Amino acid sequence: MVQMIDDSKLLIERVQTGVRIEKRLLKILKAFAEYHDMSLGDLLEGIVLHAFDGKTPFSPASLERIKELKRFYDFDLDSSASHRLREIKSQPARKRGANK
Repeated sequence: MVQMIDDSKLLIERVQTGVRIEKRLLKILKAFAEYHDMSLGDLLEGIVLHAFDGKTPFSPASLERIKELKRFYDFDLDSSASHRLREIKSQPARKRGANK
């Protein structure tokens, strides 16, 4: 993550949200945020703000770290998969005593 030092603080209001995200992708994001000693929310805000400006949020060193994390978490997706992801339908929980 490319971090710029700016002494001026912008006051914002944050909200708690529940989003669904691919499991391994979340693991990579959390590990990357932890590596940079920042929260997952701060990381996501930075990524999105850079993307909205058409800029990459990652330095070459960060991209290398992400590549390592992708390998570690056996993550084989890239941007070409972004509109083709389909969620696995979970099996309904079995009721107790259903096999009696």
